[in-house]
Amino acid sequence: MQKMGNVMQRSHVTSAKSPRGLRPGAQRVWLRVSSLPLLALIISLSSLKTTAETDNGIQISARPVGEVSLVLGRAYIERDESRVLIETGAKVRVGDRVFTEAGGHVHVRFVDDALVSVRPSSTLDVVRYDYDASKPENSAVKFELSEGVARAISGEAAKSARERFRMNTPIAAIGVRGTDFVVSANSRSTRALVNEGAIVMAPYSSECSSEALGPCAVDAVELSQNTLQVLELGSGNPAPRLVAASGERTLSDIESSESNDATAADAQVASDGTADTLDSTEVYLESVATTKINTEVAAAEKGDDQSSTELPETPAVLTDFTPTVALTADSTDSAQLVWGRWGSTDTPSLLSLTLSEAREGAGGRDVTVASTSGFILYRSEPNGARVDSGLGVVRLDLNAAEAFYDSSNGIVAMRVAGGNLELDFVDRAFATELNLDHASTGAIDFSANGAIADGGYLRLKEDAKTLSGAVATDGSAAGYFFEQQLDTGRIQGITLWGAQ
Repeated sequence: MQKMGNVMQRSHVTSAKSPRGLRPGAQRVWLRVSSLPLLALIISLSSLKTTAETDNGIQISARPVGEVSLVLGRAYIERDESRVLIETGAKVRVGDRVFTEAGGHVHVRFVDDALVSVRPSSTLDVVRYDYDASKPENSAVKFELSEGVARAISGEAAKSARERFRMNTPIAAIGVRGTDFVVSANSRSTRALVNEGAIVMAPYSSECSSEALGPCAVDAVELSQNTLQVLELGSGNPAPRLVAASGERTLSDIESSESNDATAADAQVASDGTADTLDSTEVYLESVATTKINTEVAAAEKGDDQSSTELPETPAVLTDFTPTVALTADSTDSAQLVWGRWGSTDTPSLLSLTLSEAREGAGGRDVTVASTSGFILYRSEPNGARVDSGLGVVRLDLNAAEAFYDSSNGIVAMRVAGGNLELDFVDRAFATELNLDHASTGAIDFSANGAIADGGYLRLKEDAKTLSGAVATDGSAAGYFFEQQLDTGRIQGITLWGAQ
C-alpha cells in the first residue's frame, strides 16, 4: 500500500508539470479534454460565419466584385445551386454564373470599372476577380463563357495586369491587350471581334491550360482593332484563323451560316480541302449585328421556331440608324412623335424639323420634353396627355437616331449601331441601351434604367447621365434625348422608336 501510494503521489506531481512529463497515455487524454473548449469555439464561429454569409436564402461566398447596371428580358444569377432572377443593382460575386434566356440581356459593371455585356441565350461564369485599387498590377481576372455571346470592355485590372486576364470558352483561351472585344462561343467553335485594342486566342493544349491565367503562346493568333477581320477557332482546327470581314467572307456571311453545316466559304478556306464543322447557330457579334439579334429575340419571345436561315437578310455590317437625308414635314406627316429644334442649335441634325413643322401634322402635336441642346419632342395627343391603360410590357425597335460627341475639338457625329428599349407600364419603369461608336471614342454603350411618369414621360437624371423623353399615347412609339459626360467630353443625341 505504501508503494502504491508513492506511485499515486508521483503521478499527481507529474501531472502538475508540463505535458512532456506525462506518460504517453496520460498525455493523449489531457490533449483531448483540453481541446474541447477550443473545438466548441471553432464550431460556434463557423456557424456565425455561415449565418452572416447568406442573402435571401443564397449563401454568399465572397464580397461583391460587380453590380448589374442593366437588365432586359429574363436573366438569372446562379449561385451555390440556387437561381434567382437578376434585377438592376444586384451584386455579382466570384463564383456566380450569369444565365440569360432568349430575350435576356445583362450588363455588369465591375469594381475596376470594367463592363461585361451578356447577350441573349448565354452563360457566363465569374471564375476569379482579384482587384486592389492600390496595387492594380497584382490583379487577376478570369471569366468563362460556356455558351452564347459576351462583350468585355477592360477595366483597370485588365489594363494594369494584362498577363493575368483570361476569357475561357469551351475550346479556346483568350487574353487581352487592353481591350473591348466580343466573343461568341459554344462547345465546337469560338469567334471573336475586336472593337478596340487586341486579343490573343489559342486552343487548349499541354502548354495552354484552362486553369492558367493570361494569354497562351503556343498556336496563338493575335487580332487587333480596325483590321476588318474575325478570329475563329473550330474544334477540328489546330489553331485559330483570321477571316476577312470583307470580300468573299463577311460578317454577314458568318451570321447567316446554317446551324449544323459549314458555309461554302469555310470549305474553301479549310486547309485539308474539306468543310470544317463549325457550329454557327449564331455569331451575335454585338457591335455589328444588333438588328439580327433583335429579330431573333422577338421571334423567341413570340414562340416562333425560326432558324437563322429563315430570318430576314441581315443588313450591311456597319449598321447605322442615322438618317442619310433630312426629314421633311411631308415624310413625317402621320408620325405621332417628331423632334423639333431651335434654329440656334449648334448640333447638326437630320432627324429634327423646325418647330413650326414639328407642331403640324397628325392633327397637331404638343410639346412633351425639351433638352438644353435645343431639341424638343412633339407628340400627337388626340385624347390629351393620357397613355392607354393595360399596355403591360412593350418592347420597341429603334427606327432612327442621331448621336454626337462634343469635345474640345468640336462636335462630330457618331454611328448608332443599334439599341433596345423596354417599357414596363405595370412597374412604370423603362430600360434602354444604345450602341455608339466613333474613331475618337471607340465603342460606347449608353444604357439607362429610369421611371415612366404620368402622361408617359421617360425620366432619368444622374450625376453624369440624363435622359428625357415620351411615349406615344397608345404605346406604339417613343422618343428620348440622352446625354452622358465622358472624361474627354460628352455624348448626346435623340432617338425615335417604333413597335416591333
